[in-house]
Amino acid sequence: MASGQFAKSRQIIVAIKLKRYTVVMRLFVNATKARAARTAESGQIVYLYAGLLVIFAVAQLFTFEEFVPLINQYGLVGGEVFSRLVASVLVSAEVLALPFLLGLRVSSLMRWFSLGLAIAVPIIWLGLALVANITRVSLVNVGYLGTKVHLVSGAWTIFFSLALLILAVWSAWALWPGKRK
Repeated sequence: MASGQFAKSRQIIVAIKLKRYTVVMRLFVNATKARAARTAESGQIVYLYAGLLVIFAVAQLFTFEEFVPLINQYGLVGGEVFSRLVASVLVSAEVLALPFLLGLRVSSLMRWFSLGLAIAVPIIWLGLALVANITRVSLVNVGYLGTKVHLVSGAWTIFFSLALLILAVWSAWALWPGKRK
């Protein structure tokens, strides 16, 4: 009799653990459809920002071998190793922000991760622009469009990075994956 009760309680414990596992795995595996933008205008802003990120990523990946030394010219604290890390993270973030911005069918965890990267990209560019302007580093090319299109550094890079940040926050508001009021 005791072994029958033990087997039954064991089955209940396994069922509870399986249910927890299923709930947790929905975050990783269950692809959901993205919500539509709140307004038509905000949808256009989202596509504008996504288009800019695609142009940036393609241009930077096209000449990535030269993009890393370009980031190194900013004179970041960690030297060439940190410049490689910043360049890699920047281009990867630009690419991985696109699933959120384009409304692709991905898991909810990936949607939130992509949202975070969509906001992180202009923050990284703003940090680089501030470093270049505060330290008065004279850059022939800031690197928004890789190394093929030369954009001279200046105060405009701070304003452009702030404009990108405004687009990113507006896009996050338009496509917010959480519950809306």
